[in-house]
Amino acid sequence: MEMLLMGACLSMFGLAVACLAFGAATRQPEETEAAAPAIGKAAVKASAAPARFFVNRPVVPLAARTEVPIEALLLQIENHVRLEHAAAECFVEAPNASRLHSRTTSPLLN
Repeated sequence: MEMLLMGACLSMFGLAVACLAFGAATRQPEETEAAAPAIGKAAVKASAAPARFFVNRPVVPLAARTEVPIEALLLQIENHVRLEHAAAECFVEAPNASRLHSRTTSPLLN
């Protein structure tokens, strides 16, 4: 019974610590400014700037953004499927480890 009570107390303590950590992590900049008024306004503005994990995407020139017609893409996919089907038929006719692990002649990678 004592072990069960000790486990329950430790669980409640862990829950309280997790709640405090979550509250500190989700606090708004206005709340932190009220909590620490000695911080300068420049430091608060710098911390309020949106932080970005990834770098902004580079601007691609309009000439590089030309779209490929859907018919050309469908033709490439059909050609790739034909080549893969032929390779599968060749393997089924005569199974061989070298044929199984060889690269295809398709320009698309599978």
